[in-house]
Amino acid sequence: MARNVVFVAPFPSETTLRFVRAVASLDDVKLLGVVHTPPPEPELRLFADLVRVTEPMSLEDVLDGVEVLRRRHGQPFRIIGILEMLQVNLAHARERYGVAGTTVKTAELFREKARMKDALRAAGLPVARHALVRSEAEAFAFATEVGFPLVLKPPAGMGARATFRVSAPSELTRVLSGLCVSPVAPVLAEEMLRGSEHSFETITVGGVPQAWSIASYRPGCLEVLENPWIQWACVLPRELDTPAFQRARALGVAAIGALGLEDGMTHMEWFEKADGGLAIGEIAARPPGAQLLHMTGAVHDVDIYRAWARAVVDGALDAPWQRKYAAGCAYVRGMGSGRVVAVTGVRETHEAVGEWLVEARLPTIGAHKSDSYEGDGYVMVRHENTAKVEELITTIIQTLKIHYAAEG
Repeated sequence: MARNVVFVAPFPSETTLRFVRAVASLDDVKLLGVVHTPPPEPELRLFADLVRVTEPMSLEDVLDGVEVLRRRHGQPFRIIGILEMLQVNLAHARERYGVAGTTVKTAELFREKARMKDALRAAGLPVARHALVRSEAEAFAFATEVGFPLVLKPPAGMGARATFRVSAPSELTRVLSGLCVSPVAPVLAEEMLRGSEHSFETITVGGVPQAWSIASYRPGCLEVLENPWIQWACVLPRELDTPAFQRARALGVAAIGALGLEDGMTHMEWFEKADGGLAIGEIAARPPGAQLLHMTGAVHDVDIYRAWARAVVDGALDAPWQRKYAAGCAYVRGMGSGRVVAVTGVRETHEAVGEWLVEARLPTIGAHKSDSYEGDGYVMVRHENTAKVEELITTIIQTLKIHYAAEG
């Protein structure tokens, strides 16, 4: 008998559809969907049934959608989704219907960053000092304790979005006003970690990371966010046996244990400080974004989307993995604002890196400049040698240029 797998997939982005295809490919799965916008063909045909909702990020609509599918098809076997802002709602739906998977307690620990850091610190893990501030007075008290610069972000933020570096008291007042801090709308204040920034990804099954990977950001996420012209890159080195990477692995495994994840994918941002010490930025119980997931599959030569699906649906992993390659992704961004009017260096870039090209998305002429840190396009490469990947990434950044024109 087929297993009823409910996939809450509000919008049919190409990334989401890759996960949809992976789940549909598993044995004995009847794929059911809760969506806002139905996917296009051929993915539409992968679903045995769909329920459309108007507010897919609300708990009420998620529960209503699952209930309709339960009445039509019977008890769900799994209730899944990839978006970070959905994870707590998915956990509530599992709890209501007695479905296995990440619990509400664990989902909330991963989602609510202040509670997450409290749990990690209680487990003896190094994290930035932080405080959930509800007023300007509380924020200034925290600034007095840790000093400037510090970082302000939403308590349940995602990645570097809506994150601010604050370097002086006047900036602190201005940012707090913009964020409308209050007792009902607190802001997470953090000590600013300095050093090189990296990530640690896992496929975790049965509470134990069964496969893992590390990536390095060039430069760090906050600098990228603050400077929308920087053409930044993410590199996955082939070599993972350095002392820092092995210590980061130990930190990541301990963090997953402290937060209680059983089955799924994790994405942890961490820093190597100037003194050699490590510190956790934060960790999420979801696949990583910014093409990092695709590169994780590319360096191991595995179908990473199927690996996630196997973990959250089957509670299993096709392993072991072998790190066969290094990979890197350069993100296309540039000076100026307005609409994209030209992209230069395309032919030259392809001639230089085409042999090692994994995937690329060029900016769309006429499109508004993206406000995402991922930029207006990307170029992803892979090679057996890490130094060669670094060389290819440098070539892409120096050769491929995007040009904007302000709208009159």
